[in-house]
Amino acid sequence: MTPKELVLALFTAAFVDHDPEAARQLVTPDYIQHNPQVPTGADGLMGLIPLVAGSGMTATTHRVITEGDLVVLHNTYDNADAFGAASLAAFDIFRVEDGKVAEHWDNLQPIPGTTASGRGMTDGPTDITDRDRTAENKALVLGFVQDVLGGAAPQNAPNYMDPEIYMQHNPNLEDGLAGLLAGTQAWADQGFVITKFEPQIVVAEGNFVFVASDATVSGKPWAFFDLWRVEDGKIVEHWDVVSPTPSEMAHENGKF
Repeated sequence: MTPKELVLALFTAAFVDHDPEAARQLVTPDYIQHNPQVPTGADGLMGLIPLVAGSGMTATTHRVITEGDLVVLHNTYDNADAFGAASLAAFDIFRVEDGKVAEHWDNLQPIPGTTASGRGMTDGPTDITDRDRTAENKALVLGFVQDVLGGAAPQNAPNYMDPEIYMQHNPNLEDGLAGLLAGTQAWADQGFVITKFEPQIVVAEGNFVFVASDATVSGKPWAFFDLWRVEDGKIVEHWDVVSPTPSEMAHENGKF
């Protein structure tokens, strides 16, 4: 199986069919877990599956982005009250090694009833195009992350995007560069100041580029999982899942 096929088979076994034995065949025994609440190892994942089944939680995958041995799923979890909220938006990242799924990272965020832009956290285009421009689009997005989100040179934003064409799925931000800047300022006014924004995982396929970043917000660790869509050499659309990183975890693997 390709990495994409393998990850989708695991996701189906664990979160749709709720079949621990089928899932166990697809992961390494020392499966590395980065979800803060789930113990590491294959047994940790197997222990989660009955809890998911018993809770009635359902999963929907909206996008699959693959590069090399990494596969990113853009998911919605519904009936997820047992895991923090009625509905959760999520990015799940899996690393494949020697025909097995070897590692998993994720970020989850409650889905609000309304959003600033009117768009949902997971709707919008899903088709992957422009695979021949993957490297170019990856470099574009990483430049945007460093200059604009990381604060190295925010004045360079127009090099990466049309300030008027930036379709926003972050529930608290309006469209356009103005919406991004206004939202960032409003967050700062509430006491949330970003002093570190460092990409840890980057997965690009065609017109989609995903970046998972380790951040420091007002002195505390946060995780920003972002997905951008690129069109004709400009960033045009953005989705994200943002959450604070807890200080205590069920393992010693860290968030990243």
